Order: sequence, then C-alpha cells, then structure tokens
Amino acid sequence: MPPDQHGTRAQQRERTRQTLLREGRRLFAEVGYGAVSLAEIVAAAGVTKGALYHHFDSKTALFRAVLRDLQQEVGERVMEAAGARDDSWDQLVAGCQEFITATTAPDTQRIMLVDGPAVLGWTEWREMDEASSARHLKEALTTLVEEGVIAAQPVAPLAHLLSGAMNEAALWLATSGDPADLADTRAALGRLLDALRVG
Repeated sequence: MPPDQHGTRAQQRERTRQTLLREGRRLFAEVGYGAVSLAEIVAAAGVTKGALYHHFDSKTALFRAVLRDLQQEVGERVMEAAGARDDSWDQLVAGCQEFITATTAPDTQRIMLVDGPAVLGWTEWREMDEASSARHLKEALTTLVEEGVIAAQPVAPLAHLLSGAMNEAALWLATSGDPADLADTRAALGRLLDALRVG
C-alpha cells in the first residue's frame, strides 16, 4: 500500500474514533450511561457497530475513554488556572476553585461524578481521578508543606480529604437548583483552604 493511502486510512480511523467519542459523550451527558444503547451511539456517529468495536470493545470501554478525556480537560483547566499565578499558595487556591467551577458543567457532573463511579466501580474511578486532578493537588500541597506555608504533615491524607470535599461539593452542586450555591461553595472552599495556612 502506498504511504499516502496508509496515512489517509489512519486519519480516517482517527476521525471515526473522535466521532465516536464526541457522540458517546453527548449521549452519555444527555441521558446517562444506562439509557444509551450501542445502536444509538453508532447511529449518531454514522458508523457501523464493527467500526465501533474496532476502537472500543464495549460500551464501557467507550465510556472509559470519554471519562478519561473529560478528566484530562478538567485537569488542564485546573492547571491553566493555577499556572496563571506566581505564588504557590495562590496556585493551589486558583486550581481548587477552578475544579469546582469546571465540574458544574452538566456533562462533567453526569459523566465524571455520577456515572463514572457507578459504571467503572469506585476503585477504577479513583485510580483515574488519582492520575488526573488528584495528582496535581498532591504536588501543590507537597510544595506548600516544603515551603512552610502549610504545617508539616503527611500530604496523602490531606490531599484525599480535600479531593473528597471538592468532589462532594461538585456532586451537591449537580443537584442544586440555586445559582447562588456556586458562589457560596467557592467562598466556603476559600475559607477551608485558608484554615490550612500557617499563621
């Protein structure tokens, strides 16, 4: 096969994969994992079931890939918000606040926080969370402990406590009907973080 044809086929396969991810994400966000069939996904993507199975061996595998992409997007938003600050403490606060804001998007709430643990199981979901935003949180806390901004202590339990609090807040915001709750949650998070500072 000529090299240009090989490249064209690879590009077509990648386009198909991206279409499946996009349509899968849209459907999972709109109606939830349990209510979406493979037939609906392939119809929305305009491909055959064979094309789907070429990329993903099951609906769960597609969901896992969608969730991984979404977690990466949230992680990038958190890192961008943190990276816009010079001071280590301000980076932590900005990153945590951005996490709360980013997870208020309805597709993020349903896929990442509601269906994610239910579909993949708590253990796998936590491992994926650890590999994305939780890792950045640990790194930020480690830096602040080393700088003496936060009292010397084991970082792992602190990171899990903060991560759990933020995930729970995001889940609560998902069911809240009051637009003021986001601002109140961000303010409460700011006070919680402030309590960690030495002095």
